[in-house]
Amino acid sequence: QIQLVESGGGLVQPGGSLRLSCAASGTIFTLDVMAWYRQAPGKQRELVASITSGGSANYATTIEGRSTISRGNAKNTVYLQMNSLKPEDTAVYFCNAVRVTTSPEGRREYDYWGQGTQVTVSS
Repeated sequence: QIQLVESGGGLVQPGGSLRLSCAASGTIFTLDVMAWYRQAPGKQRELVASITSGGSANYATTIEGRSTISRGNAKNTVYLQMNSLKPEDTAVYFCNAVRVTTSPEGRREYDYWGQGTQVTVSS
């Protein structure tokens, strides 16, 4: 069973920076997509950024230009460097990973989630 473990959350002042890390264990395969989602109180979970195994990245417009997602040298690790943080960035941040398999029976996606790490932006 694949497990995702996040770290790096915490309390930061507006304008500050944080680097979130996520490491996956329990698989010998390279995960096809790794991503960060966030969920603020009373709101739906939303995609923050994603990156494929080939390094292609996508960002939500709310954080584009302020954050960078990257995959580590260790297989199946992903980082989110967040800069110029705002109070509205406060949320629980979840690591997500997707593994895609293809077979004669078709294409399947397997979705995995971490437990989440709290990010609070406040003075």
